[in-house]
Amino acid sequence: VQLVESGGGLVQPGGSLKLSCGASGSIFTIKIMGWYRQAPGKQRELVASITRGSSTNYADSVKGRFTISRDVAKNTLYLQMNSLKPEDTAVYYCNHAKELLSGRYDYWGQGTLVTVSS
Repeated sequence: VQLVESGGGLVQPGGSLKLSCGASGSIFTIKIMGWYRQAPGKQRELVASITRGSSTNYADSVKGRFTISRDVAKNTLYLQMNSLKPEDTAVYYCNHAKELLSGRYDYWGQGTLVTVSS
């Protein structure tokens, strides 16, 4: 599974960005997709996730501001980020995971930097 993110950049506080993650390869057994982020000096954390059945989950810090979605036909995952805050500054990573009998297998994109600053 190969993942390629795009859409990061510099945005002012209160602004919006939309991240995209295109997937290719052996994706038919992917069970859950998500966005993680890692700020400088901090651990990587889950931002939002969505299952094949379209159930979503959000970190408390982004609820009501971020929306995760996917376009099945385009094999693309999105993260719409509104009302951005300086504390949202981080490298954002796309994740796809398979949950097989042998265990969970995670696939990661290269990351895209989001900087929220005036």
